[in-house]
Amino acid sequence: MQPPTLRNRLFRPGQRIAVAVSGGADSVALLRRLLQERHTLGIVLSVAHVHHGIRGAAAEEDAAFVGTLAAAHGLSFHLHRADAPAAAATLHETLEEAARNLRYAFFRELIAGGSADAVATAHTIDDQAETVLHKLLRGAWTEGLSGIHSVLPVEPGSILRPFLENSRATIEAWLLEVQQPWREDASNQDMAHTRNRIRRELLPLLRTFNPQIAAQLARLASISADEEAYWRGELSRLLPPLLLPGRPTRGGGRSASTHPEEETVAIEQVRLRELHPAVARRVVRAAARRLGARLSFEQTEQLLAMGESRPGKFELPGGITVERSLREIRLTRSSASPIPGPAYPFPIPGEIRAPEYGLCLRAERAQDGLSGSAVLRSWKAGDRVTLAHSRGPKKVAEVLDRLQVVGEARKNWPVVDWQGRIVWMRGVEVDAPEFVFTAQSLA
Repeated sequence: MQPPTLRNRLFRPGQRIAVAVSGGADSVALLRRLLQERHTLGIVLSVAHVHHGIRGAAAEEDAAFVGTLAAAHGLSFHLHRADAPAAAATLHETLEEAARNLRYAFFRELIAGGSADAVATAHTIDDQAETVLHKLLRGAWTEGLSGIHSVLPVEPGSILRPFLENSRATIEAWLLEVQQPWREDASNQDMAHTRNRIRRELLPLLRTFNPQIAAQLARLASISADEEAYWRGELSRLLPPLLLPGRPTRGGGRSASTHPEEETVAIEQVRLRELHPAVARRVVRAAARRLGARLSFEQTEQLLAMGESRPGKFELPGGITVERSLREIRLTRSSASPIPGPAYPFPIPGEIRAPEYGLCLRAERAQDGLSGSAVLRSWKAGDRVTLAHSRGPKKVAEVLDRLQVVGEARKNWPVVDWQGRIVWMRGVEVDAPEFVFTAQSLA
């Protein structure tokens, strides 16, 4: 039989590609296909695997399987260990969401740190169909219905999905033909996960109405992606004259807050009413996005309805206040600072239990000659951290944005400060080779 199709146009000669391999059929097949084509494509391969801190011995066996597979083909192996249960508890996410976010954070670190120019993942047409259905059930806009994109830009590289045209059945049949074993993840049978219920209950039911439902949903994703690309271009043209900074002043100008955590954008009501509803929805959602908030359909309609009501205001998640004056609708991100969590001084080597942060942290010295104590505390505005494999320090706020940490969890995200330098931060690998930290979640 023909091998699974590769979207060869996604690659360019000279690229260093880290192939994300879980050990399952799809990712193992992607690695085998890229090994077949690497000389034709002119790419250099390595293998990346994430141990999510779940499934116990089975996860250890997955990591060993993938490591052996990489070694068998002479490829570098990037193994990353994460704590998905702790991240899920802290961020109030499902275990599946937390695992995905940690996985993609690691992919971004590989690219940002220069270990790879791009990461290739083995998403299939079945994954695309499941994703579109999942987003539809959760009330997504067209950006959500665009599903899995073949290229996800990640500064300074990208995440590539070259397997999107293949079905899972085709991939497994090919692996059997070439006698390539793979690992089965028992959690894929757990019907507590919404995606598994979509895969094993909803999609089989929909196939009784249309046997080509996966292809139809993939087409819907492609159309939605094109719609989003069009609207991004339109909004770049429409927004500059529509979104006004700050607040109006008596002299006819506008004043803006100088506080780094406060920002205001406004839209004149008369301009908003002139817009077609499809455009108006895009504009107000873009205004909220500029301040770091994502509006649901209901919140968007509530905001638009303010143009027909008396002056008033309401609050949005993320500390966004929406206010209607006689002339305009204003969205303001508050500068109010949260009450910081407690600070815990502790010696290194040493261990600290911090129930406010839900963790027990143990620190060891990896180098001799170090002295002084460290402090476990919540991050604050202005903090910077140097991540492993990165080119320099980054704002902690930017790292939290990349980890998609929002709401209450963001306010008191824990870090360890040693002599004015952050040497540990939850959820990422910090460039601090002189220390070894071990974190455990408190029940």
